[in-house]
Amino acid sequence: MSPEPGAPVVYTALVSELVNYLNGYIWSRGLIYLCLGVGLYFSLRTRFMQVRGVGEMIRLMFHNQRSAAGVSSFQALAMSLSGRVGIGNIAGVATAIGFGGPGAVFWMWAVAFLGASTAYIESTLGQIYKEKDDEGRYRGGPAYYIEKAMGQKWYAWLFAFTTVVATGVLLPGVQANGIASGVTNAWGIAPAISAAAIVVALGIIIFGGVTRIATFAEIVVPFMALAYILMAFVIMAVNAARIPEVFTLIVSNAFGMDAAFGSLLGLAVEWGVRRGVYSNEAGQGTGPHAAAAAEVGHPAEQGYVQAFSIYVDTLLVCSATAFMILSTGTYNVYQPGGGTIVNQLPDVQPGPAYTQAAVDTMIPGFGASFVALALMFFAFTTIVAYYYMAETNIQYINRKLHRPWTVMALKVAIMASVGFGAIRSADTAWALGDLGVGLMAWLNIIAILILQKPALLALRDYEAQKRAGTTPTFDPDALGIRNADFWRTGVPAKQP
Repeated sequence: MSPEPGAPVVYTALVSELVNYLNGYIWSRGLIYLCLGVGLYFSLRTRFMQVRGVGEMIRLMFHNQRSAAGVSSFQALAMSLSGRVGIGNIAGVATAIGFGGPGAVFWMWAVAFLGASTAYIESTLGQIYKEKDDEGRYRGGPAYYIEKAMGQKWYAWLFAFTTVVATGVLLPGVQANGIASGVTNAWGIAPAISAAAIVVALGIIIFGGVTRIATFAEIVVPFMALAYILMAFVIMAVNAARIPEVFTLIVSNAFGMDAAFGSLLGLAVEWGVRRGVYSNEAGQGTGPHAAAAAEVGHPAEQGYVQAFSIYVDTLLVCSATAFMILSTGTYNVYQPGGGTIVNQLPDVQPGPAYTQAAVDTMIPGFGASFVALALMFFAFTTIVAYYYMAETNIQYINRKLHRPWTVMALKVAIMASVGFGAIRSADTAWALGDLGVGLMAWLNIIAILILQKPALLALRDYEAQKRAGTTPTFDPDALGIRNADFWRTGVPAKQP
């Protein structure tokens, strides 16, 4: 018996309704305020290391010690940025402005500033509890530090399984959808063709292993970020007279001081934090995977470097998008109950089209191509980073299961995910992505609140050795840190 003609539509609607229902609980105000509150708490506990340590962050970023087992600090930074800098930096910022008003940008900045300390904690924990896999490469992340520091294997397995599903299935589709939409809008290429191209390109990279992933990220990420920021500076220079006005608009809207946007105060916070966390991933548990892969002499070094990555993602790249859109006035702001407060682009929904319109004000007709190229670079590198995170958690699970075929299954699954994601609706893709991000954030933030002590001890130890004028080394036993076995047996040789 054949299914009813409308069955696929009904099924899709039911799935979408279920995902949105789950997101309503996962992305409640509780998670939003938890992200801000935890960031403030860790800022106080680290004595605002994200301010005091900016110089050290930049110095360590170019400390290119590497080995056969681990990548350099800069490669680890590029790997984490390839995960952080994605479609959220273009479409996510536009969506936050569209539904939260210009004030949402302020709350993106706030969650980035506070989240830098959160990134320090989780990334340092990733380094402290890392280990070598069967092929002699460094592996680490929340699943590893939850098991070793908390002793709760069931919780570690839950995080690992959630991360495999989120980064291997749910999140890649968002990025692929952004690429396909941008390419279709710019050059009229069918999504199915874009999907095939993404799948082939992804396969070439991920079948080359972590070294190829690190090399790819090291080359592509700096280029794409600098090119995008340069375009933003050019547009801002042309509209320089409006920059003070844009700052005023952002701040006044953020605190409900602008009567026109008064009804959006809560939404400004909600959308700013939500899209900020989606973009910079502080507290989500993704950054520690790349941090653990780095060859360093002290775990705190990657904590500093990964804290800086939050600034690059949000304070530079996301701000570039925001100022392009706001300084050119190419955006709409929607009221909660329907209608618009600002309607500069009639019939245009929040998304990459805002950035496209901004670029078109300076170079007419180039906006669609610029956005398509930016999305291709940003989103594709993010998909590659997602694969690495999922593979690391597969390797964690395989320490007990010993099922090598699961890595191949992951490769097939993520390629299927990007192929399907490129042709499905954007709303469904974003909803699934939010689901994945939210689940990981809840699990990881609870874990790092419980496990913060080793990261704080490592920070004090690192700073004390720097003040003493010595090259920092790490002795977990001296600090009373248990189960940091790598640092007892596999401490990397110091480079001159």
